[in-house]
Amino acid sequence: MTIFIDNRSGAPIYEQIYAQLKAQIISGALGEDELLPSIRNLAKDLRISVITTKRAYDELEREGFIYTVAGKGCFVAPKNTELLREENLKRIESLLAEASRLAATCGLTKQDILDMIQIMEEGDET
Repeated sequence: MTIFIDNRSGAPIYEQIYAQLKAQIISGALGEDELLPSIRNLAKDLRISVITTKRAYDELEREGFIYTVAGKGCFVAPKNTELLREENLKRIESLLAEASRLAATCGLTKQDILDMIQIMEEGDET
């Protein structure tokens, strides 16, 4: 497990930890029921406050990405396919909104975008 903290980023440190762990869980880089570093060890490794690390873990647990076993630590939760689907849908919506804004600056129509998607799909089939 690798986490990078960018002090120049506008994002709070706990959000950077949260986002990176979440991405690793969704991608499968962190496997189901895998033990995560303890809150104290992660804070020590990253040279940050334990409170900051705890906040990231709490957010991940609240959203169902990790679970805690008293006295044993935090683990990657079994993949909830509906949760993953919802996460992917949110990401697709965000990407489509960005594509729509970019298309508008180029004067593309909705049909132009649909044609582009169809061409891309046809290219994937070959």
